[in-house]
Amino acid sequence: QVQLVESGGGLVRVGGSLRLSCAASGRTLSSYAMGWFRQAPGKEREFVAAISWSGSNTYYEDSVKGRFTISRDNAKNTVYLQMNSLKPEDAAVYYCARKVLSLGWYSPQSYDLWGQGTQVTVSS
Repeated sequence: QVQLVESGGGLVRVGGSLRLSCAASGRTLSSYAMGWFRQAPGKEREFVAAISWSGSNTYYEDSVKGRFTISRDNAKNTVYLQMNSLKPEDAAVYYCARKVLSLGWYSPQSYDLWGQGTQVTVSS
């Protein structure tokens, strides 16, 4: 049974950068599309970005386009989220997830396995 573990979260200043990692244990992730979601206190879980199994196709929520980049290294069994020009509204717990169903890239219901989350805090 594969497990996902996010890391790389922390405190960063407005306009700063942070790179999140999602590492898998167990079965390789190479055959799966992957996504990043985030959840701020009192809010619903929100789609951030997704990437196809090969890395050829990527998808982003409008508010992060041009600032965030999702990528993957299948040889390392790891997915990344590079976050630049961070804003206070980016503060949240970030989760990676494995996509298995064709219910839409933006739908949490398309994903069957989730990590524990990593906290991102943006300060001025």
